[in-house]
Amino acid sequence: MQRKATVQAILPDGKAELAVQRESACSGDCHHCGGCGTVGQTLRLTAENPIGAQKGDIVLIASESAPVLWAAALIYALPMLLFLAGYLLSMRLGAWAAAIGAGGFLIGLLPAFAYNRHVKNQPPAYQIIGFVK
Repeated sequence: MQRKATVQAILPDGKAELAVQRESACSGDCHHCGGCGTVGQTLRLTAENPIGAQKGDIVLIASESAPVLWAAALIYALPMLLFLAGYLLSMRLGAWAAAIGAGGFLIGLLPAFAYNRHVKNQPPAYQIIGFVK
């Protein structure tokens, strides 16, 4: 995954502190509707700086896509699959099927919370790969 960022500071360990404008899943045109709440949010992150970018440079950063896809599967797919499995397997119980499905959904959220804790302790690695002209 690649994104544009602005170098805010050069760190002594060969890294740079960057500011990245947060975009929504609807391709960043939230100013048209303003519905998602991510408009104008700036993320601060640290990236390897092998190209020697300086403060104020606009750069292109890269990170692996696999962790993002893994997180999406944990957060969205697993709870829904467990809800459907719980509901469909307990349909003969009548009104209890929805409650069992909801329980499966909640159990499906536990790995998402664990993964969130893991990401906070070990944030994704970013690397500056070029300058934006």
